[in-house]
Amino acid sequence: MKLRIATRKSPLALAQSRWVAKELIRHNPGLEVEELHIVTMGDRIQDRPLSEVGGKGLFVTEIEEALMRGEADLAVHSMKDVPAELADGLHIACIPMREDARDVLVTSDGASLDDLEAFCKVGTSSLRRKAQLSARRNDIICEPVRGNVETRLRKLAEGQYRAIVLALAGLRRLGLTHHQHRVLSVEECVPAVGQGALGLEARVGDQSILDVLRHLEHAETRVTVEAERAFLGRLHGGCQLPIAAHAQLSHNGTRLRIDALVGSPDGQELISTGSDRYIGELSHADKLKVAIDVGLEIADHMLEKGAGRLIDAARNLAGERGWK
Repeated sequence: MKLRIATRKSPLALAQSRWVAKELIRHNPGLEVEELHIVTMGDRIQDRPLSEVGGKGLFVTEIEEALMRGEADLAVHSMKDVPAELADGLHIACIPMREDARDVLVTSDGASLDDLEAFCKVGTSSLRRKAQLSARRNDIICEPVRGNVETRLRKLAEGQYRAIVLALAGLRRLGLTHHQHRVLSVEECVPAVGQGALGLEARVGDQSILDVLRHLEHAETRVTVEAERAFLGRLHGGCQLPIAAHAQLSHNGTRLRIDALVGSPDGQELISTGSDRYIGELSHADKLKVAIDVGLEIADHMLEKGAGRLIDAARNLAGERGWK
């Protein structure tokens, strides 16, 4: 059997897709894998804010179109880039075991967030990160930075920024953890919805693909990611807004903990909440249902506290300044 995987051409996207291919071949002897490289709108546009040209789904849409045309059988995405609503006829057929979802502060000297000098420039194009960092350090200057991971690290090395903020998962998958970095705890910076997880997208009803993928599906990661995505979907948000949610299972998978946050871009106002639910005696299907219900409940609670107003304000800023 030959499997055609659609993927972006960035080093991180290729690393992720090739890891998936290697694992699929390991579990399915005789399987052949072919890469289909897709240049998405998000990759092509480097001189304008992503929010000006759609924001949501810019790294996914062209890949989904290749799936629907039958040019590819499977797509590998970073789940944090996947919109809450997928194209008709497609679904996330598999979510492998998640990497560490946390963010990292990368510097040339290993400085922590508290060590940074006042008024220094910190590179991040994420309003989610900007809001939370600014809430802790209102005397640092968060500036947008575009480009792939390697480009951002180069800009740091050239002194364009005192520090940059990246996802730890990306550093690990690219083998770049030798760069000086400090991991930001969930308490310091709640991660993006789906951060650290991969989503393998396929056509609905394609049983042969499901059979190939079954060994990579990770039940615990599926539960946590579905909880986060339910939260995001209720808020009609995306990764370009200061919206964060991180779910994790503890106590041998019997407890589901979700931490969520919506903030003003300047960090002056943060609305945060959390929920801890016992799910130990439930079937996997019922765990998924509870996870989704909890994500929706948290979103509704935050909307009652004014999250919608903050999200609207962030959308306006994203269009003006190039945040995403």
